[in-house]
Amino acid sequence: MSNTLIQQESSKVHKEVIVANEKYASDFGKKGELALPPARSFTILTCMDARLDPAKYAGLAEGDAHVIRNAGGRASDDAIRSLVISYKLLGTKEFFVIHHSDCGMQLFTDPIIRNLLSKSLKTATIDSNGWRNVEESGGSEEAKFIPFLTFENLEQSVIDDVKRIRNHPLIPKDIPVYGYYYDVKTGRLVEVPEASKIGRAS
Repeated sequence: MSNTLIQQESSKVHKEVIVANEKYASDFGKKGELALPPARSFTILTCMDARLDPAKYAGLAEGDAHVIRNAGGRASDDAIRSLVISYKLLGTKEFFVIHHSDCGMQLFTDPIIRNLLSKSLKTATIDSNGWRNVEESGGSEEAKFIPFLTFENLEQSVIDDVKRIRNHPLIPKDIPVYGYYYDVKTGRLVEVPEASKIGRAS
């Protein structure tokens, strides 16, 4: 089956992405000459939330910095893996941990999502009574092996992640780790002083 046919069978969103990429690539210019290491030598660990645009809130252009994203912007094992590669092989010298207000990771707990997934893989819904499955069939118990890294307190989550990075045996002590959260109502980065204190280089 040709790529053209596959695209014809795709969703509206898929087609919009392909069209947008064609437009972007048509004016790509010298971006193809950018070096592999980030030019500004720093890394951001932040959330995957669609309201956050690190390029805009941190003033980034292509080639400037590494941006690691996951649900909650947490210092998971995989985020640590990326941070290690970032500094060890690509020369970054500073890390920013940036969580955000109104984060979905505060709306559930590990037991809640594990229970939902054990009964159904369909998208769940939330109302005044909490999370529930729209239908319950075809679930899996595999979720019990995944740490979802939910949290209750925003600032504490930043502190915890900066502390984990700072204390990790594969992260050099001379790399500063800054702790912030992004305010989704104002667009501002708000420092978490205790986190940044923990993350100071030595």
